[in-house]
Amino acid sequence: MSKRLSVGLVIIAVLLFVLSGCTRNIGTEAQAQARTQSEQASPDSRVIATTVAAAQIMDALEINLVGVPKSYKQLPKRYEGVAEVGNPMSPNMEVIKSLDPTDVLSVTTLQYDLAPVFSNAGVQADYLDLTSVEKMNRAIQALGDKYGRQKQAEAIISRFDEKLAVIKKKAEGKPAPRVLILLGVPGSYLVATEHSYIGDLVKLAGGINVIQGEKVEYLASNTEYLQQSNPDVILRAAHGMPEEVIIMFDKEFKKNDIWKHFDAVKNNRVYDLEEERFGTTGNLAAVEALDILVHMLYP
Repeated sequence: MSKRLSVGLVIIAVLLFVLSGCTRNIGTEAQAQARTQSEQASPDSRVIATTVAAAQIMDALEINLVGVPKSYKQLPKRYEGVAEVGNPMSPNMEVIKSLDPTDVLSVTTLQYDLAPVFSNAGVQADYLDLTSVEKMNRAIQALGDKYGRQKQAEAIISRFDEKLAVIKKKAEGKPAPRVLILLGVPGSYLVATEHSYIGDLVKLAGGINVIQGEKVEYLASNTEYLQQSNPDVILRAAHGMPEEVIIMFDKEFKKNDIWKHFDAVKNNRVYDLEEERFGTTGNLAAVEALDILVHMLYP
C-alpha cells in the first residue's frame, strides 16, 4: 500500500466516523439556552483553537487565543505570534497543557479520534458542530453567549441570513439542478451526502444532492451507481493536499471511461471547489462559497 493511499485512508476514517462521545459539544439548542450571564467566561480565559475554522470564528468574535493550529492556511492577523499547537487532526498535547488553557476548541468531525487523546492527557475539550450553516450559527451564538460577545455573534449570523435571502430569491422559479459531490483525499475519494457541510451548502444554494436517504456524511464511491443517478453538475472538493487531489481527479476522469457518459461531463459542468472556501466543516467563508455555488448551479 502506497504512502499516499495510507494517508488517504486515515483521513477517510476520520470523516466517516463522527460520534458524539461523552465530551462537550458547543452549539446544541439545549446548551445555548442553558447559558446565562453568570456562566460567561472571565476576561482572563485562556482559549486554544485547534482548527482554522474555530480560530476564524473566535477572531470574528474578537476573542484572543493562547494557542492556534499549525496550518498552511492563513490565520487571522490577531493571532500572529501565538503559540502553535500542532495539526488539527493530531494536536500536540504537551504544548496544549503547557499553555494552561481554560478552554480547548475542536470540531465534532474530529471528535471520535480526538476525544480519547484529550481524555488521556487530562484535557477538557469542547467540540463545535460545524456540519451545516445552521449548526455553525448555533455554535457561534453559544460562543457569543459564553464569552460575552453576543453583538459580534449576531452580526456574523445576520450576514449569513442576508446572503441566504438573496440566494433564495435568485433560485426562485428555476429548476433545481441535480448535484453529485465528490470529496477527494490523497489516493481516493468519497461521495458527500446532504448531511456533509458541502452538501448543506448545495442544498442552501438550491441544488438537489443525487445521494438521498443516507444518514452519514460520506459514502464510498460506486461509479456505475453514480452514473445512473445522472447528475446535472459534478462538484469536486479537494481535502488535505488540494493540488495533488485535483491531479488525481483529472487522471480518474480521463482514465475511467464511465465518466464520459455522465451528462455533467458531456455538458462541461464539472467544477473543482477551492479548499479555502469549501472545507469539510463550516467556516466563515460560507458566504463567499454560496455565491460561487449559485453561479455554478445557475450559469
